[in-house]
Amino acid sequence: MDQKRILLIVGGGIAAYKTLELTRLLRKAGVAVRPILTRAGAEFVTALTLSALAEDKVYSELFSLTDQAEMGHIELSRSADLVVVAPATADLMAKAANGLAGDLASTTLLATDKPVLMAPAMNVRMWLHPATQRNLRTLQADGVSFVGPDDGPMACGEQGPGRMAEPAAIFEAIMASLESGGARPLEGKRAIVTAGPTLEAIDPVRMLTNRSSGKQGYAIAGALAALGAKVTLVSGPTALPAPFGVTRVDVESAGQMLAACEAALPADIAVCVAAVADWRPAEIGDKKIKKGSGAPPAIVLVENPDILAVLSKDRRRPGLVIGFAAETNDLEDNAQAKLARKGCDWIVANDVSVAGTMGGDDNKVVLVTPRGIERWERMAKGEVAQKLAARIAKEFP
Repeated sequence: MDQKRILLIVGGGIAAYKTLELTRLLRKAGVAVRPILTRAGAEFVTALTLSALAEDKVYSELFSLTDQAEMGHIELSRSADLVVVAPATADLMAKAANGLAGDLASTTLLATDKPVLMAPAMNVRMWLHPATQRNLRTLQADGVSFVGPDDGPMACGEQGPGRMAEPAAIFEAIMASLESGGARPLEGKRAIVTAGPTLEAIDPVRMLTNRSSGKQGYAIAGALAALGAKVTLVSGPTALPAPFGVTRVDVESAGQMLAACEAALPADIAVCVAAVADWRPAEIGDKKIKKGSGAPPAIVLVENPDILAVLSKDRRRPGLVIGFAAETNDLEDNAQAKLARKGCDWIVANDVSVAGTMGGDDNKVVLVTPRGIERWERMAKGEVAQKLAARIAKEFP
């Protein structure tokens, strides 16, 4: 396969420092990076550093005789498979939305015939301003894709939406776009993704839960959205921000998660990644259970609803139902048995006895289908998400 190429436009904002790590991740993955550094961006990162990491020349000036002779803005705009703007400042978004072309970055965006992915970064008030939201809608209507912004603390001291997505998340979105050739093969499809742990109350203070971080499910939701799907993410308690373009429904218990999934039907795709508690207390104490001098209190458990099995048998069953299996032993045998027992189409299984898998950033999975078993190498959870999303897209030609 020919080497993939990225044209990276670095806007002016403190988040520009993240583009250095993004560039490193792309080069490590074998993706060529050609940077355009805006004058404002150069206030935060140097052309020397960016050039060293990209292993390519950095372009900055629209009216440079040398640059125009070697690689003019028209050629720059069409020399890559994907144009990435990170950080996409309010100024760059406004210029692109209104067709302004007063510098190399904006002129290149206007001249390109390639897919464009933006990673916005700005103060929360700037992001929420009606003008920025209007520009966002215009750019989306023009076919521009977005990753982020995240909700969290910012360098300006404020907190809220506007924080640029982390380099790993932008990398995942880039790789998903390259995998699909910039196309959105799941456009018009509806997907349900469950993620994170569930929480089953014992009393107002205590609960039954597990170590799931939600990272894998959130990555899958984002990867499906990047391919055009309308995604409902049904999430147990996590500290993760919802991927851009995803509708998140927050729940706690398994019963609430099932109800949210059923409310999201009909759907074309269901990916049940959440680590759902198998049991819950038969009764929930209305007061904190006090520690006495005798034996600990007995907690009677009852079985929780099986969300994967219910969705697999629902009369509005999605066309593709995928379950996840976290196992500590006999991984492939247990996954095949679960596939038959649940009535779903695929099972993605991983060995959680490996230290750092639950709550970590990497995963090693096997994909079990009626056609056989695929063993995937250990990779970042974002890469697992991209690969799975690409496989899902192939089921909907």
